[in-house]
Amino acid sequence: MSLAAAVITVSDRSARGERADASGPIAVAALRAAGFDCDDAAIIPDGADSVETALRETLRRGIRLIITTGGTGISPRDRTPEGTAPVLTQQLPGIAEELRRRATAEKPGGMLSRGLSGIAGAALIVNLPGSTAAVESGMRLVLEVAHHALGQLEGEDHR
Repeated sequence: MSLAAAVITVSDRSARGERADASGPIAVAALRAAGFDCDDAAIIPDGADSVETALRETLRRGIRLIITTGGTGISPRDRTPEGTAPVLTQQLPGIAEELRRRATAEKPGGMLSRGLSGIAGAALIVNLPGSTAAVESGMRLVLEVAHHALGQLEGEDHR
């Protein structure tokens, strides 16, 4: 039995149809290749309220792993962390810190990402930046820990 995952792309331009979503499909493909059941990425506009609403709706569907792409930077509309924080019951700063560390090693601008990672009920939520390179790199890290983290939420022993 595979676990359900979802990808939410946070982008005003993609939500308006002005730009194709390039990062969401990368995350979806990585999840599917890792054995997760995952629909195509949902696309929502930037903003804390839209992110919080989308996360809560996705959690209500029983999704166990939620990846967001976009909205983690410092521009005025980048509010993904602010929309994610109220949904999390526990933060997992180690994931977000390692994502930033790896991104910064690849490109110094990676240190400007403000993405969060954490638990909401029985689900793992990870904010990734919107660039395709950041999503490719970030998904490798997420998939290194996702099954273990989700198992821990179900009470499995440490491996």
